[in-house]
Amino acid sequence: MVKKKRAVFTQKSAWYKTRWDKIVYLVVLAFIILAVPGQNIYSAGMLAETSTIRTSAIVIPSPAPYPINVTGVYPGNEVTAIGVVVVDIDSDVYLYKRNADVLLAPASTTKILTALVALDSYNLDDVVTVGNVLNDGQVIGLVTGEQITVENLLYGALIHSGNDAAYALAQHYPGGVDKFVAAMNAKAKELHLDHSHFMNPVGFDDPNHKMTPIDLARLGEVALDNKVIAKMVAIPQITISDVTHTYFHALQNVNQLLGKIPGVAGIKTGETEEAGENLMTLIDRNGHRVIIVVMKSQDRFSDTEKLIDWIFANYQWKTMGA
Repeated sequence: MVKKKRAVFTQKSAWYKTRWDKIVYLVVLAFIILAVPGQNIYSAGMLAETSTIRTSAIVIPSPAPYPINVTGVYPGNEVTAIGVVVVDIDSDVYLYKRNADVLLAPASTTKILTALVALDSYNLDDVVTVGNVLNDGQVIGLVTGEQITVENLLYGALIHSGNDAAYALAQHYPGGVDKFVAAMNAKAKELHLDHSHFMNPVGFDDPNHKMTPIDLARLGEVALDNKVIAKMVAIPQITISDVTHTYFHALQNVNQLLGKIPGVAGIKTGETEEAGENLMTLIDRNGHRVIIVVMKSQDRFSDTEKLIDWIFANYQWKTMGA
């Protein structure tokens, strides 16, 4: 009886062993099929994706044309400004620098930073109720209690260089003018205007209200990337009003080169007793955009005109590797 049971057990073991061998064989076969490339849709898909990645071309952007002084001629004493910076926007190459890191009074070129902080803080259609009116220097003629949009105040500050318009924008800020000026200095730090400091939103002279010509050029580049500012600073004249159309303000751009010199498209003037004459200009000609900064000039418009002539008489733009 025992021998019979052992025989049955032995037969079952052999059967299980045979079935197990077949199972192992099928599992190994399935693994091989899945592992061999090109034998199943999964590996084929992976190979196709890998092949696509390997054969995709790497697109390298073309460098901007590089300005080269082909004559070796540079400005001399005919340009009266103490501080000068000329920079090609697209290549970020400096064509000329004079006392680029000297601290000077920026005067109303300050209002470019004022506009940037206002655009960070307000909507263009926000309505400002004018409080105490600042009547010192260049003004657009705001009236206490007048309700006017942020957009129109920006026109007033950037086109007519209205001190009252810039002050009204600052006064509207939560915490008032002092907090607005703190925001200006924070913005300057954010923009890496490392040697500049501001004490008011207008550009009044102050021992601690200073900019370097190179910082002013950087500020101009940032401002021109803002479509609102870029549009406004290129407008020769415009008339704005309050929201009730009771008060109207005729604005005339202080920049005398607008409409006179082909390609001049802004951006901001400035003048005080300490600053002398300041001017930051965008010249856009023959597909090349150049910012010119003159600070503490005896004749900012004449200096800038001479620099424009010098640029296009002495520089050629070359595509590197061409």
